Amino acid sequence: MRVSLRQLAWILLVLCPRALLGSEPGSAVLHAQGGVYVNGNEVGASTVVFPGDLIETRPGFVANLDAEGSAVLVQTESIVKFEKNFLSLEHGSVSVGTSTAMAVHIKCLKVEPVSSERTQYDVTDRTGNVLVVAHKQDVNITQAGGLRKAASEKDSATSSATVHEGEQASREESKACGAAAPPEGPTQGVNPKWIEIGAAAGGGVLVLCLLLCRGSGSSSVSPSQP
Repeated sequence: MRVSLRQLAWILLVLCPRALLGSEPGSAVLHAQGGVYVNGNEVGASTVVFPGDLIETRPGFVANLDAEGSAVLVQTESIVKFEKNFLSLEHGSVSVGTSTAMAVHIKCLKVEPVSSERTQYDVTDRTGNVLVVAHKQDVNITQAGGLRKAASEKDSATSSATVHEGEQASREESKACGAAAPPEGPTQGVNPKWIEIGAAAGGGVLVLCLLLCRGSGSSSVSPSQP
């Protein structure tokens, strides 16, 4: 009997002993077989991750995340930040199985189980198009107000939806969350005190220049002229 990579990952997560979980509240155990990095450092077969840790899988490699009440398969070529009771998907794809309502955030969008029953779903975002697939139980797609950038009320209404078991839905990240804020200009982010000092210094130079220029101009006038 052939076993797919996804099936093997779920089997490993089920068999994983809970004793491996770290004592730190909200921590989780990450399992890998090479090609997986945490905060820029390659990790071994098992390591404990904490809220705020950034997980990256290289091409051809996956990672299995075992948290309290949740099991996550981080697919190949993915970048995910672990945040205790939710994941921030920056790029790639994750498969989530949870009985503790673990959610997935993508920019301003949030995908979360409708109930506390065991829920399995996938979230993918590789090209700016967010795809949500509900395998077991329903999940909601909502816009998190604190994460919203510049989406209109119409975009907000169309972005929220319930994905029922066995169904899928997609959202365009740019339409749902708006364009990214423009980069700061040359004067943005500069302490106003330094701007004031620069302006004062510039004014002093201008006054000095006018005095010198006036003195230079009067000395060049011929005494014979009135």
